[in-house]
Amino acid sequence: MIFDRLKRFSIVLEGAERDSPAAFSPGQAVSGRVVLELAAAARLGALRLRAMGAARVHWTESRSAGSSTAYTQSYSDQVEFLSHRDTLLAPPDNGEATVLQAGRHEFPFTFQLPETLVTSFEGKHGSVRYWVKAKLHRPWATVKKAKKEFTVIEPIDINTPALLAPQAGAKEKLARAWYCNRGQVSVTAKIDRKGYTPGEVIPIFAEIDNCTSRAVVPKAAIIQTQTFIARGTKKQKKSVVTSITGDSIPAGKREVWHGRALKIPPVGPSILQCRIIQVEYSLKVCVDIPGTSKLLLELPLVIGTIPLHPFGSRTSSVSSQYSVNLDWLSTIPEQLEAPPEYSAVVSSPEAEQSLAPPCRSELGDILEGPFFAYIQEFRFRPPPLYSEVDPNPLSDNIRPRCMTC
Repeated sequence: MIFDRLKRFSIVLEGAERDSPAAFSPGQAVSGRVVLELAAAARLGALRLRAMGAARVHWTESRSAGSSTAYTQSYSDQVEFLSHRDTLLAPPDNGEATVLQAGRHEFPFTFQLPETLVTSFEGKHGSVRYWVKAKLHRPWATVKKAKKEFTVIEPIDINTPALLAPQAGAKEKLARAWYCNRGQVSVTAKIDRKGYTPGEVIPIFAEIDNCTSRAVVPKAAIIQTQTFIARGTKKQKKSVVTSITGDSIPAGKREVWHGRALKIPPVGPSILQCRIIQVEYSLKVCVDIPGTSKLLLELPLVIGTIPLHPFGSRTSSVSSQYSVNLDWLSTIPEQLEAPPEYSAVVSSPEAEQSLAPPCRSELGDILEGPFFAYIQEFRFRPPPLYSEVDPNPLSDNIRPRCMTC
């Protein structure tokens, strides 16, 4: 039997590290080989290869059709990005099987990825996956299969005018309790750009005015929103990527954040060009007002893959100063950690507006981990850029002053 003769049947991709999938960019060539090891001579048929890539979504929702009748509605959709077929070992023209001797046999292959692909993704209700599958046909035996997955990363360059533009916003809220007006809370926030990459630090500039009669607490967090689309219906899942909290602001006082640092942990890039799956990020600054709903200000973010050029602009220079001064922060772990569930952090009725992390008594030692990292505030703005050209040159009409008089 061939089961006794076939010792190994696998796919090896070039550039893949041990126990981790290979990573490629759109338009890149994927090369590898199918490895076949035989303990003895064997008669084989065709050896075929297929490369696939697709996005799939699926979820179910319960529907009520009366007082006692209920049914389940299913939603699913699929978009194909890659489909490549190749024959590595073709049977002879006479229809007989090919005889391979004992030992190791390798069948190389290569194919080109399309110029436009979506980044690999794994979500609760959908995924974007790429893989290579080989099928070995044998006379009077079942087809032997081997599969190898690989990762595709769509490049997102944040060095574009749209992603380098500053983001700012302002909101205010009137605090009420038992039909009594307790005053107004307002927040104004700004970040230097819209595009960032994992590992960078977002300096947040904000002003919080507390004109109420009670103390309020400002917070900031990065929120990831996964959107799955099928049959015209959307399903969303939100999670807190990371968060910080500020000091309590007494009644009638103002708090100013001079570039409070919020570090981006290892997260997947934004997915914005897929028809059925979208991954978006936002920076939310909220003020927790006792006795009433929270004041929430949201600024859009795009997580890219190509970092900021160090000499791109003054904005990039300022950001690089923050990055250099933050060497004391914890380094990015080699293995990506899954972000916490949004419901695990946000449990109040206003789940869409709450950014409060769990208290220390509830979590114990969890607050020592990388998720709830309360990063120190930058109290001073960075110095102006150095230039050898005098920004205020003397006019030709002004007579130089004699320094000896």
